[in-house]
Amino acid sequence: MTERFVKHATFIVEKTYAAAPTRVFRAWSDPGAKAKWFSKPDGFEFRVGGREFSRGGPPEGPVFTFDAVYQEIVPEERIVYSYTLDADTTRISVSITTVEFVPVSGGTKLIFTEQGAFFDGHDTPEIREHGTNEMLDALGRSLEEESA
Repeated sequence: MTERFVKHATFIVEKTYAAAPTRVFRAWSDPGAKAKWFSKPDGFEFRVGGREFSRGGPPEGPVFTFDAVYQEIVPEERIVYSYTLDADTTRISVSITTVEFVPVSGGTKLIFTEQGAFFDGHDTPEIREHGTNEMLDALGRSLEEESA
């Protein structure tokens, strides 16, 4: 019998970008801009109640499915979404994420807060936080390339 358990966790990642909140927000809200640093969405409806859906992963597998619903959008200030993450056919987590865009001298401070339920050891908060740091670093590179 498979042991079933849930690990609950919250983590916060903060990054500062040399770009105005308008540009950083656009990197999240425009599907073409987002595809430059996040997986290309198979579906993208950026509105409260709208969904974002994407599938992908390494050639050797597994296929990860990200399925999000936007809960709140305050342009250039915050985005709140809930999402599930599956590896192949196994649900590995359910999370709520808040992304805040804070104007600072010379750019934007992004505050990414994730509150998650991680299932049966298929994923961990530590792995997710590491992946989030890599994702937000990719966002930074995308913003830098856009400025060049």
